[in-house]
Amino acid sequence: MGRSRRTIPEELLLLALDPATGTTAQPQSLDLGLAGAQLVELALAGRIAPDGDRIAVVLPRPTGDPTLDSALELLRRRGSPVRAVHWIGGPRLGLRQTYLTHLERCGMVHAVSSQMCGVLPTTRYQATDTAVSREIRARLDNAIRTGVPPDPRTAALAALAHAVGLGKHLYPGNEGRSSRSRLRDLIRHDPMGGLVAHAVMDVQNGVAAQPRRAAPGRGAGGPGGPGGGRTAARAAAPQPLTGQARRGGMARAGAH
Repeated sequence: MGRSRRTIPEELLLLALDPATGTTAQPQSLDLGLAGAQLVELALAGRIAPDGDRIAVVLPRPTGDPTLDSALELLRRRGSPVRAVHWIGGPRLGLRQTYLTHLERCGMVHAVSSQMCGVLPTTRYQATDTAVSREIRARLDNAIRTGVPPDPRTAALAALAHAVGLGKHLYPGNEGRSSRSRLRDLIRHDPMGGLVAHAVMDVQNGVAAQPRRAAPGRGAGGPGGPGGGRTAARAAAPQPLTGQARRGGMARAGAH
């Protein structure tokens, strides 16, 4: 993979940077989104593919991007397809800082050292190439405004932006409500982007431990559909027995 094209994790991080404060919006969910964005980028590069609600390595050849290749190698070492929610919900210490450092090295942001409350040292990041940020934002705005199905990269970026909660950052207030709604709707245009976006939201909602079960007749792309995978999983999840049901079961067992 050449470095002439920005990756989806880089674009997601640039979208999240607040130009006024130099901080990132939704930092905790953004970390999950960056892990999901790596999966989308690897899928677009032909290295991985969805297998139900799991991720399978189909081509372990390196991409040339060290951060993506590290993720690809970790996936390869698993030996079998891994559930998207388990991958995204796993420890990703330093992932956001890794991408910030890379963007600084590429000249897209610059670090500004300061102190929090006049005591604690902190670092903020300001975008230096604002044309890049404007171009990324324009792609989302165009997809929202026109309603024309976007290209897979833009669709996946929109899905992840919605999943990590950037809608209110990008389109704030009551006047941005319809844009936030259309941003959410773009999730259906890319199966892989939809799969990882739903996985990001599942992790945030604390349902990562619940295995998804495909609904009867659902195709391979089903988990990527808007909300379908999560609804099927919750409906299929075993429910705890009531006290009456447990006593009835014990009575039946003792009758044999």
